[in-house]
Amino acid sequence: MRRSQWLSAPGEGLIANLIQPLILCGGGGARLWPLSRPELPKAFLEVVDGAETGLSAAVRRAGLVQDAGVPATISHTRHAAKVGAEEGIGTVLLEPETRGTAAAVAAGAAWLARAVSPEAILVVLPSDHHVADEAALAAAISRAADLARGGALVVLGARAEGPETAYGYILPSNLRDGVADLGAFVEKPSQSRAETLIAAGGLWNCGVFVGAAGVILDELRRWAPAVASAAEDGVREGRTTSAGFELGPGFGKAPIAAFDTAVMEKTERGRVVTVDCGWSDLGAWDAVWRTSLKDVDGVSRIGDAAVTDGRNVLARAAAGVSLRVIGVSGVAVVAETGSVLVTGLDHAQGVRDITPPARFGALPEAARGLADWFRTAALPLWSTAGFDEVRGDFREALTWGGRPHDPRRRLRVQARQAFVFAQAHADGLPGPWLAQAERAFSTFVAAARLDDGLYKSALRVDGADLDPEARLYEHAFVLLALAGLARAEPEADRWRAEARRIADTLPRFAHAGGFREAGQTPFQADPQMHLLEAALAWRALDGDDVWQALADQVAGLALGHLIDFGSGAVRELFDADWRAWSGENGLIEPGHQFEWAWLLHEWGGAGADVVRRLFSAGERGVDAMRQVVVDALWDDLSVRRGSARLWPQTERLRAALVLGETEAALSAANSIWRFLDLPIKGVWRERMDDSGAFVEAPSPASSLYHLHGAISALVRATGEAW
Repeated sequence: MRRSQWLSAPGEGLIANLIQPLILCGGGGARLWPLSRPELPKAFLEVVDGAETGLSAAVRRAGLVQDAGVPATISHTRHAAKVGAEEGIGTVLLEPETRGTAAAVAAGAAWLARAVSPEAILVVLPSDHHVADEAALAAAISRAADLARGGALVVLGARAEGPETAYGYILPSNLRDGVADLGAFVEKPSQSRAETLIAAGGLWNCGVFVGAAGVILDELRRWAPAVASAAEDGVREGRTTSAGFELGPGFGKAPIAAFDTAVMEKTERGRVVTVDCGWSDLGAWDAVWRTSLKDVDGVSRIGDAAVTDGRNVLARAAAGVSLRVIGVSGVAVVAETGSVLVTGLDHAQGVRDITPPARFGALPEAARGLADWFRTAALPLWSTAGFDEVRGDFREALTWGGRPHDPRRRLRVQARQAFVFAQAHADGLPGPWLAQAERAFSTFVAAARLDDGLYKSALRVDGADLDPEARLYEHAFVLLALAGLARAEPEADRWRAEARRIADTLPRFAHAGGFREAGQTPFQADPQMHLLEAALAWRALDGDDVWQALADQVAGLALGHLIDFGSGAVRELFDADWRAWSGENGLIEPGHQFEWAWLLHEWGGAGADVVRRLFSAGERGVDAMRQVVVDALWDDLSVRRGSARLWPQTERLRAALVLGETEAALSAANSIWRFLDLPIKGVWRERMDDSGAFVEAPSPASSLYHLHGAISALVRATGEAW
């Protein structure tokens, strides 16, 4: 057997018709919890018998294929170091976002076609499966490669060893000498349906695909054009770094889809090669038990684990953990540091449906816990470590260790923090909150005032200009800060006078019933929304008709133009006639649906149906497994970006409270706590990636405003005290 070193990076090598293995290395880490986790999926774990990682096994299998080159691997950027540490890996393709196997295969095919030739054969290998007879698998791949050279798109089908309900099935057609046309795909059938499929010759779908790079791309362009386009953009925009070949941002536009359903179920080029190799996808702990070494009682042990008077048991203990299982049978017991799973082997598929553990069992408990965090941790920390005593203003961010991260000074941050601290004083929380709010706000606006009386948007820490533009978004928060200061100091007329002065300047931003923002995308929903928020805050304090008129104007724009009454959702970007952008530019943010919902509810003239539909549109962005609101949706409300920030969770809580959606409110409160639960109390995790792993980055001060709003609303709704 010969292993060719013919390819190591895009642009190198001109050899067509050789075989390029592409190892898919990722996953959400949900099905083998608590061993696997979003930050450590099973490809990087020694799942079976503690012998080797799934990635190592996949690399070895790739090396058994005749005429195969050094395998490439596609994985998320967060796993770059783990993949790069693997021996025998050539190019590492790095995804900026996880978009499913269709996008991963498309990127691999686009990369291979560009780097070598459209005729080069791509072999897609999962890195988290078990194969007992690897030589049989390699022989089947070689046979599939011969078919692929003739233009076929091939999937391997394993002999079904039993009526598994967690696997996908392939029904072959015209089977002859181990090769067949594709009949039908059946995903995760019932027990009786699985038995019928096996009786009809059904095969397990191994997830191993073989085809010429050009053929794969052609079929993707035909059946999943958005996936193909995004993957090709990602390759074209990509760059080679020390970690690997990083796909460009265009890759993130790919719809999330599986290659099976996006292409294989539709293609007219499909063939299936059968293989009898003892295959398992290790999709749950019962599958791990079946493939593991066992004693005569069917007991498999890993680590310091012992089983007494039990049969058919998987007992697995992490390093430093002692596990003893007595008198039970048919169970998996997996003990990791800090987490333990006990499940019947016949219920192991339910592990993937486990939602994150709830910190709070009821809304009053959530109100007490979150209010205590805000009062005893957040306010003190941000008034000390988060306040620059020399300059007299608030810092931009704190690290998870509670240390300043201070790259600039933005008007929105100073205004938001001033609002929060003034509100804390008005709510009777003891501390120097009002003095700091006044000092920070006054310090910044004195340094940032423009000749026309408006304010610059951002300064350098040394006071020099960073963004001298007067922006609508920033001034909406100036109005909100002034409302907070006026509430805290009802006798101080200067805050009311300044707010009226800012309100009198708003006509300079006016455009076609709404307001124009500075910059290249001037017609946005977001600044209008925060103007409505500020107007409502002033309406609650002041009987001046200017605030009701401003609120009515913005709400009217929302009802007349910003809300798409097909989906019920607010779009983000518009043209000069307030017509929503669509397609690639048709951004929908679930968090803003919740924010508009509670704001229009507070305004009072929108109607319950409008508010309810906004809330429902936002709920379309809730990931059921992670119980978080994701960042972005497409026009049809399908997930566009599966990452999740802290602030949408807070807005979901506020909207759920005003609509009486207790279950959603409690879910949101628990999600918020997961972002807050750090060793240093008072800072937070700002961002979760699309797999559920938190991204370590400084906590931005701007999020404290969202947290305060949600916690205040929860305290009021439950009648609890600060």
